[in-house]
Amino acid sequence: MKKNPDRELPERLREEAARLAAMPDEDIDFSDAPEVADWSGAERGKFYRPVKQQLTLRLDADVVQWFKDGAAGGGYQTRINEALRRYVQEQRKAG
Repeated sequence: MKKNPDRELPERLREEAARLAAMPDEDIDFSDAPEVADWSGAERGKFYRPVKQQLTLRLDADVVQWFKDGAAGGGYQTRINEALRRYVQEQRKAG
């Protein structure tokens, strides 16, 4: 169940957030924020962090060892997750 973020904020912060949300764009001071005109080097999904779910999963020992011995970056659980994600994406494409 998702928590309501408004309930977690103290009253003074809720009031300040409402005041800022109502502020017209022309009243916002962007002088300390650099303007980015060229987005060609941007990476989609760079900061995307999906919610993880902890579970117990039984896998064949040789399969686990293969992922543990992998030379790619990250740990073996990361490599298993990436392999499963690629599989899911391929299945979705095949539809």
